[in-house]
Amino acid sequence: MLAVGNNSTAIMAALPAMQSELALSHATVQWAVNSYLLASACFIVLGGKAADRFGAAQSSAAGSALFGIASLGLALAPDGAVVLAARALQGLAAALAVAGTLAAVSAGASERERARSIGAWSGFVMLGFSVGPLVGGALSHYAGWRTVFWLNVPAMAMAAGLLLADRHGGGVPARQAERTDWLGVVLLAVFMTALIFGLHALPEGASAPWAAIAPLAVAALALTGLLRVEARSKEPLLDLAFFARRNFALAVGVQFVSMFNIMTLLLYYNLFAQAAQGLAFSAIEAGLSLLPLSLALFGVARAAPRLATRFGLARVMAAGMLLTTLGCAVVGIAVAGAGMVMLTLGLLAIGAGIALPYASGPRLGLAALPADAAGQASGILNSCSFLGGTVGVTAGGIALGIAGFPGVLAVIALSALIGAGLCLRIDHAESALQP
Repeated sequence: MLAVGNNSTAIMAALPAMQSELALSHATVQWAVNSYLLASACFIVLGGKAADRFGAAQSSAAGSALFGIASLGLALAPDGAVVLAARALQGLAAALAVAGTLAAVSAGASERERARSIGAWSGFVMLGFSVGPLVGGALSHYAGWRTVFWLNVPAMAMAAGLLLADRHGGGVPARQAERTDWLGVVLLAVFMTALIFGLHALPEGASAPWAAIAPLAVAALALTGLLRVEARSKEPLLDLAFFARRNFALAVGVQFVSMFNIMTLLLYYNLFAQAAQGLAFSAIEAGLSLLPLSLALFGVARAAPRLATRFGLARVMAAGMLLTTLGCAVVGIAVAGAGMVMLTLGLLAIGAGIALPYASGPRLGLAALPADAAGQASGILNSCSFLGGTVGVTAGGIALGIAGFPGVLAVIALSALIGAGLCLRIDHAESALQP
């Protein structure tokens, strides 16, 4: 998960160099991030079902191996089309690896250790997300951007080997084969893809309204069809009964908001920090400036279970969302001319604020459901998380065009306020969380 998280964002620091060498358009740069997130969001529920069917270790190992193959394609990419195809393949691979590892951690840990185990899982994901720009910036600066992807190949081969060597099967044993809900898979993919295309077209809505209206209409139709199909299916891709549990539904919303915030911040901060009209940092300087965010994400994610036990899950998660809003304000003041000290404090606050709900959301969602639903539940949680990331990247691009980087910070702050409202609606009786 450290390797997957790192690669998810390392490309953000490498994008300026990739854009220059491969002559990528602005839209291709944005889709180099979004194609990964969107593919992950579309197929991660299927990844959760694969963990239930074939065993978490086996599905995660397959995802790790596929991730390495896709990374090889990126390392050899001659143009933007190959970049986008390889990034989409990485997203499919991550769908298998992420859902499988969360299911394994949840089912493989004892009841007493589950909260700490999920906190550690979340911590290493967030650490990967946050150090990715530093790793990508350093490698791009000293060895070229292709090195970022070359190094994934041995890392993922090692991960696949370790997973297959797990004698306990990754905590989730294989089950008897079930029928795959392929119609549900297609409708989910159509809904998410059409939604993102429609959101991308919104800025040009005045001059080309049908470019936004048509895909958004397709998204609405696909969502309606998906809900009807899943409600009638005996073996649904998305078990709608899960959403009848308030805490699971809230956990889905929290994961959406958390990934919305972190992906939007990391992409547009890196572009702003390396821009001549922004902070004019080099790739490695931009990565180094994010170290406070990295430390807060990892450290606070690890501490989140203890904080939730002491102060209450709803309070801790809501406080994290509010801290993110405060951090955005501080970063906004810093980039307006207040200097590096304010920037450091703001990034620390955002990192801590995102880590608290992100690390606690999976625990909240999985605690609301039976243990044998861990694979599918983790798939749904992560699907909505990745969808939040791609919606965030899209919304951030719109805000950047309207109001620059301060507009991006405003979008993140508003998203965090909505997340705080979700956190305060947690049902304490239903959660039954253990220390």
